[in-house]
Amino acid sequence: MTTRIRVLVADDSAHAREAVCEILAEDPCFEVLGTASSAEEALELTEQWMPDLILMDIRMPGMNGLEATRLIKLRYPYVKIVMITVSDDVAHLFEALRQGAQGYLLKNLAPSTWLEYLRAIVNDEAPFSRELAYRILQEFPTSAKETQQASPLTAREREILNWVASGSTNKEIGEGLGISDQTVKNHLKNILQKLQLENRVQLTRYALEQGLVERRFNRS
Repeated sequence: MTTRIRVLVADDSAHAREAVCEILAEDPCFEVLGTASSAEEALELTEQWMPDLILMDIRMPGMNGLEATRLIKLRYPYVKIVMITVSDDVAHLFEALRQGAQGYLLKNLAPSTWLEYLRAIVNDEAPFSRELAYRILQEFPTSAKETQQASPLTAREREILNWVASGSTNKEIGEGLGISDQTVKNHLKNILQKLQLENRVQLTRYALEQGLVERRFNRS
């Protein structure tokens, strides 16, 4: 990655803001433009600085992070937003995705996990952590079989869809299926075009809502 990712951190806790900035400082790929102590301030600073990535706390006084995410994505659809929270409630994850967020990070995860995950988000590889992917696959209701029969995807594309929805990166998918990273990328482009979706996050949400994901996920 040759271009540094310009980041805005939004959290009402000064301690949390400092901790996030310390994590990001460990990776030269990320440049912290500044921090916001409220969702309202995050809106103002986004307009002023036009960051590439926003790390947004879900729960803040006044406007919450989910509403701020909706407004920011409406005005600046290019920006990637990752929600940060202490809650691993699957309902919060899906609400974040509905509002346009690209991902969801738990504050108690190790710094190395944060950095690996954020790099994947920047490269459009993983919409949420492997642990959250496991929980979703366990808790999301199974859809009717006729939904799967109506899918325009080939058997190979459905197989790749399973890997994507389980939180796997392109490299992991390629290694698991014995194909190159570029082949995986081309499959994903084709799948997105067939389903008329724009990105990996929308693809994962579609897969889960339509019951196109098999529950054979390995937590390890």
